[in-house]
Amino acid sequence: MEIRTRFAPSPTGNLHIGSARTALFNYLFAKKNNGKFVLRIEDTDIERSKKEYEENIIGNLKLLGLDWDEFYRQSERMDVYAKYLQKLLDEDKAYYCFCGPEELEAMRQEQMSRGEAPKYAGKCSCISKEESQERIKKGERAVIRFKVEPKIVRFNDLIRSQIEFDASLMGDIVIAKNIKTPLYNFAVVIDDADMGITHIIRGEDLLPNTPKQILIQEALGLDKVKYAHLPLILGPDRSKMSKRHGATSIKEYLDQGYLPHAIINFLALLGWNPGTDKEIFSLDELIKEFSTDKIQKSGAVFNIQKLDSINGIYIRRLSLEILTDLCRKYAPEINEKIVSLFQERMKKISEIGELADFFFKENLDYEKDMLKWKNMTDQEVIESIDKSIKVISKIKDWNKENIEKGLLEEAGEKRGELLWPVRVALSGKKFSPPPFDIAEILGREKTIKRLDYAKSLF
Repeated sequence: MEIRTRFAPSPTGNLHIGSARTALFNYLFAKKNNGKFVLRIEDTDIERSKKEYEENIIGNLKLLGLDWDEFYRQSERMDVYAKYLQKLLDEDKAYYCFCGPEELEAMRQEQMSRGEAPKYAGKCSCISKEESQERIKKGERAVIRFKVEPKIVRFNDLIRSQIEFDASLMGDIVIAKNIKTPLYNFAVVIDDADMGITHIIRGEDLLPNTPKQILIQEALGLDKVKYAHLPLILGPDRSKMSKRHGATSIKEYLDQGYLPHAIINFLALLGWNPGTDKEIFSLDELIKEFSTDKIQKSGAVFNIQKLDSINGIYIRRLSLEILTDLCRKYAPEINEKIVSLFQERMKKISEIGELADFFFKENLDYEKDMLKWKNMTDQEVIESIDKSIKVISKIKDWNKENIEKGLLEEAGEKRGELLWPVRVALSGKKFSPPPFDIAEILGREKTIKRLDYAKSLF
């Protein structure tokens, strides 16, 4: 049997972290088992589905390297759903429900007043097919409800083992707004069967839908699938991750300068553990190592520091040429020499703009006390800068090595007193690359100009 998984997003928003992880785990499971990975756009919600969201989902999956083998859109399959809906109606496994919102709310309130869990009691299930058709022809609005068999639904989850639901607590569920407009729980069952999906890997927030879908499968005589429900992704406070915890969409992370391979690597570790201390994996390595029995049941905490760390490792693995090209999105004037000073420190590529901004400013803005090394007096700072200017003015062959040699010889044992004011004068920052590297890139004239400005502050 060929293993077939699917990622089935609704285009009602950009691809977010949770959905991307679901796509990744489905992709890894399919590829690990030499199977097929299907992308299905679930766009039956016409009002909320947007083309730009579909394009975002497809584009970001491609950027992440999650290529699919087959592609489908639910909106192009409405005739298929109508055929199966009619089959259920013909076999008395579904019926038209004419109860309006006010009537349903009254039923709900009455049940709750008796201490019962609210559910649809099946009032319209007694209406004959002939009467239903007559009322629909007259323009009366009706939804289609599925007759839920009141029994225990059991299935074996690949992550959570045996799970069971009492279907008698559900009531008859709405599966379509009308014969031409199926709802989620119905459409996915038909799609999964038609597309030969064997394994459904999705978030645990969708677990309550599983018994409903199993009952529909059974009513239509469709093959059952295997399920694996992933743990939720949690924020640092261990509540479900949301926008209040920061960025949630893949686009936001890509825009901040996180590399696609780093994002994939990080997502894989959200709920999955290889059983070793290894944390850096290529996509091929993830395929080789992945298995559902290594997925945890408890929630996976989103740790931005871990993402920063992983991204930093991938940045350091880039060639200087490629990294510089990527940095130009955030600092168009950047060059390889400048980027080389920051490659070891960068956590995300967008940082280059702030890290290297002093190279492109005409005037730096900083407090004069920053120029002081420990307890230096104003006069000592002035004298130190004068010494540096004198050394720099005499260097014939302007390069990092000669600048470093000249300044270190002048400093002797008082390196801090000489080099600290130079560092701050050239960068305007307490933390920067070595002053020799900065001076080489700035050039002699600009270096002396910045030292003169520093001296003028006293």
